[in-house]
Amino acid sequence: MTTETATPARKARVLVLFGGRSSEHAVSCVTAAGVLEAIDRSRYDVVPVGIARSGQWSLVSADPSAWSLRSDVLPEVTANEQAVVMGTAVDGRAGQELLVAAPGSVPESLGRVDVVLPLLHGPFGEDGTLQGMLEMADMRYVGAGVLASAVGMDKHFMKVVFASVGLEVGPYVVVTDRQWRTDSEASIERATALGFPLFVKPARAGSSMGITRVEDAAGIRAAVEAARAFDPKVVIEAGIVGREIEVAVLQGRGLDAPRTSLPGEIAIQPGDHAWYDFEAKYVDGAAAELSCPADLPAEVIERVRHSAAEAFEAIGGEGLSRVDFFYTPEGRLVINEINTMPGFTPISMYPQMWAKSGLGYTELIDELIGLALDRGTGLR
Repeated sequence: MTTETATPARKARVLVLFGGRSSEHAVSCVTAAGVLEAIDRSRYDVVPVGIARSGQWSLVSADPSAWSLRSDVLPEVTANEQAVVMGTAVDGRAGQELLVAAPGSVPESLGRVDVVLPLLHGPFGEDGTLQGMLEMADMRYVGAGVLASAVGMDKHFMKVVFASVGLEVGPYVVVTDRQWRTDSEASIERATALGFPLFVKPARAGSSMGITRVEDAAGIRAAVEAARAFDPKVVIEAGIVGREIEVAVLQGRGLDAPRTSLPGEIAIQPGDHAWYDFEAKYVDGAAAELSCPADLPAEVIERVRHSAAEAFEAIGGEGLSRVDFFYTPEGRLVINEINTMPGFTPISMYPQMWAKSGLGYTELIDELIGLALDRGTGLR
């Protein structure tokens, strides 16, 4: 009689992908540092791959400290000789195996990947381009699909979608590249009609990159040019008087409805920051404070959580999103935006709100990977 020895279950292989070609490259690296620190290595075989600003994929260090934010320098992925490409798995399914292709060497297999955790922010990562590539390669991935990523990245079209389901959006105008280059004065007139202050933003950027608060018509031109350094399409929004309220959304399991965290409120501490800019978010740790749950009436808490779930479903969200609102003195909820790959460091608002709602950082990573593994690629 022979006795068979049980084989331990293989750990899921997770490709942690970060860096990228957008202006939010450093923010992506900081997000990756948090995830690499917290991910459960007893459950997952982690493969860290960085995307340099040139677009090259490289096998990089798994040490979180290599990607952490330091006061003197922003982290950055640089291309190295261990270039990573997608190959063909042994069963013939394209794209589920990774290869390291060093110059002058035979490509070496990194093995099969079960799921991609794309921790990229901004264009060429959060806007549907990467998601489309992973769909074509038949690779499972965490987060929103192609359309939801594209809509969630574009501040113009997200507003169109939100308004279509009855969510209130603030007054705004869109300035396209053609409109600005052929008749900038007309665009300035349209913006001036909104009143002041105005917030001039790149349509497809995040982390407060390229955003300017404008107090009078004389400042509009320079603000639009600053935004156009990041995106030729610009959105100009009327300032909304109200409290900044955020809600974290997590996809439901199976056919369950989206789950929402307790709402949080961002308070900017007195100092050099008039609004929640890049420095307040990532550099000056004492500039912004999250209060969660926000001090709101129970009815408003229920309403803002319901509206966040509505916004998530309106764009076809999957995985995770953070939805931002203004709560006005008159009791209105004005939706500002949705982020389909919000900042994900341990001190970022999205994980903090889930922690206050009973779901810790490591458990949140587990949940997101589990949702991605349960979901196939293709139409759904």
